[in-house]
Amino acid sequence: MENQNPVHVFATWKVKEGQVENVLNLLKTVHDESIREEGNLFYKIHQSNSDVNTILLFEGYTNETAVAAHRNASYFQDLVLGQIVPLLDNREIVLATPLEY
Repeated sequence: MENQNPVHVFATWKVKEGQVENVLNLLKTVHDESIREEGNLFYKIHQSNSDVNTILLFEGYTNETAVAAHRNASYFQDLVLGQIVPLLDNREIVLATPLEY
C-alpha cells in the first residue's frame, strides 16, 4: 500500500555559471503554482550563503500521491524539466518522511 504519511522533498540544485537569476525567476512561478496544489503543505526556496549558484528547495506534501501529482503537473513538466533542468550542472533530490517522536 502506498505511504499516506507526509512527504518532504529536499532538492539541491547546482546552477550553471551565469544562470542563477534565470532559474530563480522561473522558480517564482513554480513556487506560486506549487502552493496552489491541493496536496502541497509548503514550498520554500533557499539560496546558499556560501555559493550563490546553489539553490535548495524544501517542499512538503500530504502524501506520495501529492508528490506524484506535483511532478506530473504541466507547469512542472514545462518549467522545471523543460526550462530549469537544462540550466543546472547537478540536481539531487531526496524524499523523506518526517519522524514523530
